[in-house]
Amino acid sequence: MTTATRVKSPATGAARKSTAKSATTKVKASIKPAANGAAKPATKVKAGAKPAPRPARIPPLASLPGHYIRRLQQIAVALFLEETEAHNITPVQYAALSAAKRQPGMDQRTLASSIGFDTSTIGGVIDRLERRGLIERQASERDRRVRLLVVTTAGAELLQQLTKPVMKSQQRILAPLPAKQRAEFIAMLTTLVEGNNEVSRAPREDS
Repeated sequence: MTTATRVKSPATGAARKSTAKSATTKVKASIKPAANGAAKPATKVKAGAKPAPRPARIPPLASLPGHYIRRLQQIAVALFLEETEAHNITPVQYAALSAAKRQPGMDQRTLASSIGFDTSTIGGVIDRLERRGLIERQASERDRRVRLLVVTTAGAELLQQLTKPVMKSQQRILAPLPAKQRAEFIAMLTTLVEGNNEVSRAPREDS
């Protein structure tokens, strides 16, 4: 039996080579060289796709009121401590002692609310004042479990001694402002604090 020999047509072989070359060319065309020389597939952009959002502009600190309020707080504390250095008292301790003197017989929670201070840490403030003999915790006649705050004679005397240095520290805070603008500045601060009171960590509650 004679086996038929399949003869490749020259035209057929040429067509296959042409097809393979065309496919290779398309693959190469879809690949772009990367910066380091490695091949990198081209990114396809779908028709109608939205462009990537531009990165947000970072505002300069000089345009943020909170930045200046934080710095002013630092300045206020530094001036207070400088003027009252001889009396060894902090702004929060002074506020607590002053509030307790104005309204004798408050409990700790009421005191904390009256000065806008965290109720969870006011106890430590009262402890330090009590150890110095400036304030006392006295049992309430209505509820013996409740301790009411009373400023001692020594505490009242200290408040008198602190009046001038505390007022001087406040005057130094406002000194850069023209005299006519100082009352307006205080009024604007009051508006901001009262308007944002509810978002404070320790909202002030007026009695």
